[in-house]
Amino acid sequence: MKIAVLNDQSGAEARVSASLDSVKSYIADGHSVAVVKGAGKAANISDADYKAVGATIAATNTAAVKTADLVMSVVGGNAKLVAGMKKGAGICGLMNPADSAAYVKACADAGVDAFALEYIPRISRAQSMDVLSSQSNLSGYRAVIEAGSEYGRAFPMMMTAAGTVAPAKVFIMGAGVAGLQAIATARRLGAVTTATDVRPAAKEQVASLGAKFVAVENEEFKAAETAGGYAKQMSPEYQKLQAELTATHVAKQDIVVTTALIPGRAAPVLITKEMVASMKPGSVLIDLAVERGGNVQGAKPGEVVTTKNGVKIVGHLNWPSRMAGDSSSLFARNLKNFLPLLTAEGGVYGPDYDDDIIIGCLLTHGGAVVHERLTGEKS
Repeated sequence: MKIAVLNDQSGAEARVSASLDSVKSYIADGHSVAVVKGAGKAANISDADYKAVGATIAATNTAAVKTADLVMSVVGGNAKLVAGMKKGAGICGLMNPADSAAYVKACADAGVDAFALEYIPRISRAQSMDVLSSQSNLSGYRAVIEAGSEYGRAFPMMMTAAGTVAPAKVFIMGAGVAGLQAIATARRLGAVTTATDVRPAAKEQVASLGAKFVAVENEEFKAAETAGGYAKQMSPEYQKLQAELTATHVAKQDIVVTTALIPGRAAPVLITKEMVASMKPGSVLIDLAVERGGNVQGAKPGEVVTTKNGVKIVGHLNWPSRMAGDSSSLFARNLKNFLPLLTAEGGVYGPDYDDDIIIGCLLTHGGAVVHERLTGEKS
């Protein structure tokens, strides 16, 4: 199989979809790998490093995809690039299908298989391929580290001859993968940590990390999780009760990290302008959902905003890319584990189109859009 690794670097994107270890593995299995010039630069992987493990260096993305059987990307490429691919080839990456109808159509028109890695099912067999989890884990960690930098004060309690430094109070909103790592990081740094989530299972997970759980625990809360493990959209009545509890709690916090995202929807507003105004000067809000509209009113994508009352709202884009080396390494391992599902006997490109994981993430095939979330038809 001929594999092409795209140069995805643009704007806030710094990751690369193949590491030196994964390229070495692909070549050992008999595949050829072409890495586009400069693809790994921001992740501290040079072209010379890729060449040393057996890859060739392609001049441009356009040149790399022309003869490739499989194109590996972090962000999925673009419509013009897909048009230059071989009919029947495959491309995989984070494609944001719900908001990228034109791109999905371009993949269908080009006759290529498009695999949206964010749609890989959350089943035990696919855990090692779950890019959302691997990337969110690093986002949660980085959020707390950067919150500490912006806060400018200590996290743990410190007993000194000059007096006692009180511990920071950190509140994590959303206890998914990113939230749980944020909780663990805040706890390791010595902060008094609390967390909330609408999923009942999160209460035990939060407690296991040594944090206190904060939520309105009524009957709706007890049924607030989908079969896939995602949070359900809560009723306006529940949202009002939770907002009242949250408002009281937020006013006492030094740092708040929001992580709430619902697949295919705008991010829910968790922190209102009134809540921001109630916080102490020097407090910090980290919004990990700013790219989907944000959980914090007043957050601006790609900016750190300081409010009139001295609260900082951090709206950095693409948090995994702020740790490009580690995020690229984990992303590459996810893809390496996914590759066998795309490989037929003899090492040629040949996905098993009846496999549940392939069905779950395949957007286009045979010149048509085939994913049920996009067609509205049950497979």
